Amino acid sequence: MDLISRISENFSESAHLKLQSMDVLAGPIAAAAERMVQCLKRDGKILACGNGGSAADSQHFAAELINRFEMERPPLAAIALTTDTSTLTSIGNDYDFDQIFSKQVRALGHAQDVLLAISTSGNSRNVIAAIEVAHEGDMTVIALTGRNGGKIAEILEPNDIHICVPSNSTARIQEVHLLTLHCICDAIDCLLLGVQ
Repeated sequence: MDLISRISENFSESAHLKLQSMDVLAGPIAAAAERMVQCLKRDGKILACGNGGSAADSQHFAAELINRFEMERPPLAAIALTTDTSTLTSIGNDYDFDQIFSKQVRALGHAQDVLLAISTSGNSRNVIAAIEVAHEGDMTVIALTGRNGGKIAEILEPNDIHICVPSNSTARIQEVHLLTLHCICDAIDCLLLGVQ
C-alpha cells in the first residue's frame, strides 16, 4: 500500500471540496454570522449540538465564542449541549437518547436565541428533535449538514439558515464544517469589532 499517495489523495479531495463549496456556502455562512450577531447583540445565546465529530465541533465553536477566536473581544454567550455528562446520561437513561438535546433546548433556550444544529447526514434523530423544540420556542436554527441535507432539510423553516456541504463523505463534510465554523467566528468578530 502506498500511504504517501493515499494521504496526498485525502489532502487533494479536501482542498477540492472546500474550493467547490466556497461559492455555494459563502452566502449562507455570511447570513449565519449576521443572524448570530443579531442574537448576541440582543443578549441572546447560541446553543450548539451534534453527535460524534459534530459534538466536538459544537464544543469547539462554543469555546471560540466564549474565549476568543483570533481577535481580542469580550466573551460571547454560547453553550455546547454535548458536554454535561450527567444531563446527557440521565435523559438518555430516564427517557430516550433522542431527547438529550431537545430537553436542554427546552430548558435553556429562549425566543430569539439561535440553535446551531450539526449533522453530517441531516438525519440525526436527537438533532431533529432539538430543531423541533427550537421552532416551538421561536428560536432561529442554523443547520450544518451534508449529502442532501436529509430530514433536517425537510423540517427547516423559511427563517432558518441551511449550510449543506455538497459531499457524501462524512470526513470531507466534517472538514468543511470546521472551516465553516471558523469562517462564522471570523465574521462574527469582524461584525462586532467593525473590522473591514
